[in-house]
Amino acid sequence: MVALLICAACEATTATDLSGRVVKVADGDTITLRSGDGALVKVRLAEIDAPEQDQPYGRRSRQVLADLVSGENVRIVVQDTDSYGRTVGRPYVDDLDVCAEMVRTGSAWAYTKHLTDRALLRHERDARNAARGLWSLPEADRVPPWQWRWQNGRQTTEVADSKCPIKGNINGRGERIYHLPGQENYGSTRISRSRGERWFCNEQEARAAGWRAARS
Repeated sequence: MVALLICAACEATTATDLSGRVVKVADGDTITLRSGDGALVKVRLAEIDAPEQDQPYGRRSRQVLADLVSGENVRIVVQDTDSYGRTVGRPYVDDLDVCAEMVRTGSAWAYTKHLTDRALLRHERDARNAARGLWSLPEADRVPPWQWRWQNGRQTTEVADSKCPIKGNINGRGERIYHLPGQENYGSTRISRSRGERWFCNEQEARAAGWRAARS
């Protein structure tokens, strides 16, 4: 009976894992794999953020990831699904933690906004101290990708759909808050899908997705 319970627990911990062969590397933190049933699954690497293709080290970052995973069978430890419908997870090639390797080699930043694995901060510090990868660039070129997107107008805002007017905003502390038409801050709140923000059609939908009501 104990053995059965242990096996059941093991299955529960791996129920959301994916596996497949990597068929495309879009950039330093996004891949597409073909699963065993033939489906194509786009995966956003969790807890890291790589340089955009049009910023310094962007193309090199993509190449490093491609060298690690292209054509390989990978296992994805799934964490979430983002607002674009992409699977968010940590890929492994055999025992190699791909996200950790990207940060360790100076090919990506630890994404502090979505970080749960504090070891990534140590890898980033070591890469910076050793001037590996992007940390070998002049300081002016070492711009975190989330800042680069903002500076270059990549954090686009959207207007409301008349059927779904509730604004799901993420504040500076990472809190998910929804605003109803007519509330004090509704007019000044801007929605940017690239930051994970979104629109909702009703309050029940917003709460089910993890947002709370604004207090004003």
